[in-house]
This record gives sequence, C-alpha cells and structure tokens, in this order.
Amino acid sequence: MATQLTDPRKDGPTLVKGARASRTTIALKLGMALSGIVFLGFVLAHMYGNLKAFAGHDAFNEYAEHLREIGEPMLPHEGLLWILRVGLIAALVVHVYCAVVLWRRAARARTTKYVVKKQTGATRASLLMRWGGLTILLFLVWHLLNFTIGKVNVQGGATNDPYNLLVDTFDVWWLTLIYIVAMLALGAHLHHGIWSAAQTLGWTGTAAKRQRAKTIGFVIALIVSVGFSLVPLGVLAGIITK
Repeated sequence: MATQLTDPRKDGPTLVKGARASRTTIALKLGMALSGIVFLGFVLAHMYGNLKAFAGHDAFNEYAEHLREIGEPMLPHEGLLWILRVGLIAALVVHVYCAVVLWRRAARARTTKYVVKKQTGATRASLLMRWGGLTILLFLVWHLLNFTIGKVNVQGGATNDPYNLLVDTFDVWWLTLIYIVAMLALGAHLHHGIWSAAQTLGWTGTAAKRQRAKTIGFVIALIVSVGFSLVPLGVLAGIITK
C-alpha cells in the first residue's frame, strides 16, 4: 500500500511524491513496451518484404507496388502506407520520449559517487540499450532518406525502381557494412527489449517464464538481424543482381 500523508489544506489524504513517481515510472515503462511491440510487428513485416528481393526484380517491385495499392479505392494511392507511417512515427515518439525520461530519472537517482565503479550486467545492458537505440535512430533517418523520403542513389542511378535502388545501394560495400552494423544493434536492442517488455507486462513471474522470455527474445533478435542482413550480403555476393 502506498504511504499517505495528511494535507491540512484538504479533507482527504494525498499520496507521497515517491508513490506518484513510481506510478509514472511504471506508465513510462509500459509505454516503451507497447510502442516496442508495435515496432516489432513492423520490423518482422518489413523483413518479409525485403526477402522478396531473392525472388527477383519483378516479384520485389510487384510487392512494393501492392503495398501502395492496399485499400484502394476507399483510400487514396499509398493511403494505408501513410496511415502506417503516421502510426509508426507516433510509436517512435512515445518510445524515445519514455526512454529519455527514464534515463534522466535513473541518472538523477545515482547521486552517490563511488571511487571504484562496479559494472553490473544491468549497467552494461542499460548502456547497450541506450547507445544501440541511438545507433538505430540515426540509421533509421538515413534509411528513410535512402529508400523512402529522399530516395538517394549513391551510384547516381535512377531512384524510381525499388529493386534497382536496393541493388545499387548494397552494391557499395561500406553501405552494406553500415547496414549490417545497424542490424546487429537492432538485434541486441530487441534481445534485451523483449525481455524488458515481458517484465513490464508481468510475463516473467516464474523461473520458467523468465527463461522462456529470454529464449524468445534471443530467437526473435537472431531472426531479425540475420533476416535483414541476408539481402545486402546477397547483393554484395552477386546473388541478387539487376
């Protein structure tokens, strides 16, 4: 039960500041968990679409065009895509906001300075999540400029053909390297993030459930990081070509 204090200006008791802060922290963690689940669904669907590149030029472009036509004529061309984009942007804002607020609270709570810093597993995981999240965010900006908003072809080729733009991009070794590093960061983020979300949602109440959450997080992180990396590596290896 939360500790209560009597406020002489009011008839009833009020919750102490610590209790309110605790409730807010739980709400922030819940916001991170739910927005993370939204992104996980998008990431898995996006990975499936990317793997269409192995089926060739026409199959990949037909899939890309089909996404733009879903919902017609009730929705305008690309209408559903824009609804999804707005939803993803909202989820991103919630996720980043909650992460920043929780990080600042944790930083303020560490008021005692130690001569010898003890690096625990939780500390390393927190640092990994923080810097991994920043890496993913920066990569996301470039990825949107590369394939969606700006459609930048670093080789100077056309940008109106999704398959050819993909091949031109990943045919450049350093772009493929950046992409793979980002996918490794994404995998690490998902691994710990799925575990944290399971904790927040109360799915780790027993040793068996905790182990199951860790296993699911590892498997999903592996599938996503490997699945996304297959396409750029396939281009670099000459398996996916124009």
